[in-house]
Amino acid sequence: MEKLAILTDAAKYDVACTSSGVDRRGDGTGIGNTMSCGICHTFAADGRCVSLLKILFTNECIFNCSYCQNNCNSDIPRATFTPEEICTLTIEFYRRNYIEGLFLSSGIIISPNYTMDLIYQTLYRLRTVYRFQGYIHVKAIPGADPLLIEKTGYLADRMSINLELPTSDSLRKLAPCKSRNTILKPMRMIQNGITDNKQELTVYRKAPKFVPAGQSTQMIIGATPENDFQIMSVAEGLYRNFDLKRVFYSAFVNVNHNSGLPVLPGGPPLLREHRLYQADWLLRYYHFTVNELLSEDRPNFNIYLDPKCDWALRHLEYFPVEVQTADYKTLLRVPGIGAKSASRIVKARRGSRLDFPDLKKMGVVLKRALYFLTCSGRMMYPTKLDEDYICRNLLSDRTQIPQDLRESNYKQLSLFDDMSMIS
Repeated sequence: MEKLAILTDAAKYDVACTSSGVDRRGDGTGIGNTMSCGICHTFAADGRCVSLLKILFTNECIFNCSYCQNNCNSDIPRATFTPEEICTLTIEFYRRNYIEGLFLSSGIIISPNYTMDLIYQTLYRLRTVYRFQGYIHVKAIPGADPLLIEKTGYLADRMSINLELPTSDSLRKLAPCKSRNTILKPMRMIQNGITDNKQELTVYRKAPKFVPAGQSTQMIIGATPENDFQIMSVAEGLYRNFDLKRVFYSAFVNVNHNSGLPVLPGGPPLLREHRLYQADWLLRYYHFTVNELLSEDRPNFNIYLDPKCDWALRHLEYFPVEVQTADYKTLLRVPGIGAKSASRIVKARRGSRLDFPDLKKMGVVLKRALYFLTCSGRMMYPTKLDEDYICRNLLSDRTQIPQDLRESNYKQLSLFDDMSMIS
């Protein structure tokens, strides 16, 4: 229990708010199953998922990363699990319906190879001895033997390697024990392994699956001076060159009170983190590019408006959009219209002409969309296409800023918030 308290708290800054991305039915010989959309249904107040047993194998570390509370110079309680202890915790928590899967990360103890081997032993024991068939997300250790990472990849559903910081210069300054090469090399290896495995599965359907839910990474936001344009350019490159499933953005928290790190009088930049996630969504699902959203002349998002509204205000020459004739991709660029509502519009207008009440029923957020849409050539209200006028009206919409951020309630949920669940 003492180890659990230390190592669940130590893992709270590792972001894991993602659905599993893989379906695997229990075959009757083991315990658990995995549903592609069923893992992360519970979130902390700051948006981080708490439905997995999210722990570190150890918070011992030989590295001295300035931003990390577990670095070798930190005066904190230390603990290390054994593979058997993690297996027992996972199975017992699963049986009590506390969790649906395991998220396992670790500090670096003795060496990257030694640590990665311990993680492999844990997953091997969990899968073969305990027959656990639920979801497992594991952090690969940069600098570890590629063979160890590959063996672990056949046991995990998702793997991730943290990029840590957006640029190699920042990494060199705040994490001198790490390098961009030691991070990108295993990331490339996992990408190649996933590609080769997909080809193998087309020939041998019963071949073991390698990281079937893909890989992800995480960047700390606000610890170094990179602007949003630089951060999103890095993310776009990772999606394009490494086929990542997700890039996570973690608002910097100065847990070590290090004088070499920036002072953030307003607390962690959670609203900036939120805007980066919204922009990330635009890159992955709305066919935007970074160069459309930002530029070197305008390198940061307007934190008071969501990125799509901000883009629309700067490109009023594309509006208003006619609902009856606009194609799917054009509809996606209208503020207030999402992927589902755009699809519904395209299908519904085949049989009848649409009006604004119809759009509302389809899920369109009219208080944003009304400035950028026409139905049969008519706007919902007489509206002038003026950037200042529309901006003032959009800023009056309190939903532009999430409720938990409006209340400024930064608190990471803990496994031990309610001790009654343990007894």
